[in-house]
Amino acid sequence: MVYGTERVDKQMTIRDNTIIFGHSPDADDAFMFYAMEKKIVGIPGYTVGHHMEDIESLNLLAATGKLPVTAISAARYPEVAEHYRIMSCGSSVGRNYGPMVVSLAQMSETELEGKRVAVPGQFTTSWLLFQIFGPTRCEPLFVDFDDAGPAVKDGRADIGILLHEGQILYEKQGFHGVMNLGEKWFEATGLPIPLGVDLVSRHIGDELAQQIANASLASINYAREHEDEALEYALSFGRGIDPDDGKKFVRMYVNDDTVDMGQEGRDALEKLFSMAVERGILSDLPELDILQAM
Repeated sequence: MVYGTERVDKQMTIRDNTIIFGHSPDADDAFMFYAMEKKIVGIPGYTVGHHMEDIESLNLLAATGKLPVTAISAARYPEVAEHYRIMSCGSSVGRNYGPMVVSLAQMSETELEGKRVAVPGQFTTSWLLFQIFGPTRCEPLFVDFDDAGPAVKDGRADIGILLHEGQILYEKQGFHGVMNLGEKWFEATGLPIPLGVDLVSRHIGDELAQQIANASLASINYAREHEDEALEYALSFGRGIDPDDGKKFVRMYVNDDTVDMGQEGRDALEKLFSMAVERGILSDLPELDILQAM
């Protein structure tokens, strides 16, 4: 079941006993929700619906608090914390890998100053990381996530930040890697990089919120335990990606950290926000409110 944005904007948090999960139409998210979609895992007394949009659209929608469950960029959490708690499961976490800054011509990091950069969303973690580790003077061009590469190729931008499959396919797409923001993060912190988190609404009861978190965890675990069948389903959302590359991508972002962010994940979120405050990107540190899935 897929609802468009217009339907979501008009509905209450939960309507007709249907809990809407907001997530991106990407292979890793599809993999995690496979067991729910096939009704192998459920929430007693409720049906599960899906609202699928790119992550920046979900970042914007989260400000309304309409969706009971949603994925967002980790960088967006301070702006939506009044509506949501972070679930301990479902996070997109990389260890020494992450968004790639790319160019058409060979370029060094020292040459990035003053360049126009195609950014796949103003509220994405990739943009926050670029502001932390990139040059102080750069002109952002905010585009849809799948337009960052084309913007570089057609000359609208000098460099671009690639997400999702682009992180592992950029060379096949004709780009040179300039900066791996995941590697920069790991070199600076020694921590996993918290790119995205899954949230549950504060506007529903604690018991239901816990049931949602537990079901999310069960769905992730089922997919990992039944990888072949879950991958077959998930790769239909892979935008034509080669099956081997798709498997690599899913395994990169559905991992042990996705099952439980643990203390390292909490430390990484705190570090991300504290670095943003130090650089004047955020004014205050948000309070982390994390619901432990069981």
